[in-house]
Amino acid sequence: MAELAPPEPGQEAAWLQQHLADLVREPITEPAIHGGQTRADRALEAFNVRGYSERRNEVWPTDRRGASRLSPYIRHGLLTLPRVWDHVDGGPSKDVASFRDELLWQEYARHLYARLGEATRRSLRYQVPDRSDGQPGWTEGMACVDFSVGELESGWLTNQQRMWLASQWTVRDGWGWRDGEDAFFRHLLDGSRAANRIGWQWTVGALTGKPYGFSRWQVEKRAPGLCDTCSFKSACPIQQWPPDETPESRPYVDQRMRRDPDLAATTGADIIAGESGGEPQAVWITAESLGDDDPAMRAHPDLPVVFVWDRPLLQRLRLSSTRLLFLAECLADLAQRREVRVRIGDPADELRDVPVATTFAPVPGWRRRAERISLARVYPWPWLVPPHDGPVTSFTAWRRRGRV
Repeated sequence: MAELAPPEPGQEAAWLQQHLADLVREPITEPAIHGGQTRADRALEAFNVRGYSERRNEVWPTDRRGASRLSPYIRHGLLTLPRVWDHVDGGPSKDVASFRDELLWQEYARHLYARLGEATRRSLRYQVPDRSDGQPGWTEGMACVDFSVGELESGWLTNQQRMWLASQWTVRDGWGWRDGEDAFFRHLLDGSRAANRIGWQWTVGALTGKPYGFSRWQVEKRAPGLCDTCSFKSACPIQQWPPDETPESRPYVDQRMRRDPDLAATTGADIIAGESGGEPQAVWITAESLGDDDPAMRAHPDLPVVFVWDRPLLQRLRLSSTRLLFLAECLADLAQRREVRVRIGDPADELRDVPVATTFAPVPGWRRRAERISLARVYPWPWLVPPHDGPVTSFTAWRRRGRV
């Protein structure tokens, strides 16, 4: 397909309607967080870690929240984990430690996904119910659920709300966690298979053996006053804790959780070693790394940047229009500083005859496409913690071997 001009700032929704109308499945509404490097930089500059440890789990009223709201920018490489880690230097030690723990969870999720790939779609350590018959959906009428689903559809939720919805979906209503994970991935601006899947596996007990027991107690603690607005306030269906059902213990599904037999593949060293070393004609960027600090973009400041809207993939994923808008805003912002070329189709077909420089991305889909593209130069992913070949059976086991 011919190259397209990137969206103009403020015209991203119209651009999507013109060029990707078949992928825009619902009206484009105001997102919870807008995309682009400029907005990411402002958000990071405005973030003060003071008070984070006490307020990060607060939900409602929204002005009580202490969450950073940086996750969409981190997920798409607009803010790298090392940069965000350094930003909180000098803050109160308790708050810095709490915030950095969350960054390490993000890195742990990336390591796990880079090593196991699509195997993370299976329960990793404990069997949990995964009902898939019928048409799963959110329970309606409960203020805590309705409020959270509304925010989900605008693209962002606090971590506490994610646990509420995941627990309600699985532990209370008995739906399969994979369907719920797909629902989150479709809407969340920070949706990634790495962090999203590990979050659902933790909540339903597939990683720890103990499901998260969502009840009214959490709502009253983290969203005081919300229950007073609920039609079920006098007959709350989650008044009591759910039954304590421990998942069936099982051997590890995948021995790679104990030891990585191919660390080079996990880190991308094998791909980097296989680069042609020729002269690239463009820098290929993906949704994993859209920021100015992308290593390939920094190494080749004078080359045009090419982004391919992967139509076959997007047709399968059925992402919300809000997520598509965020990506379009990132491209529009980048085009104010770099020459950006946009294509639509299968990346391997669109870039067949273009030697590119690119940055390794620790996701299996990137590797499948990269193997069919002419890679002149490949740059390492900017890890916060270098991957190791030791156990990733738990966050604690992973962190014991990691270096930061």
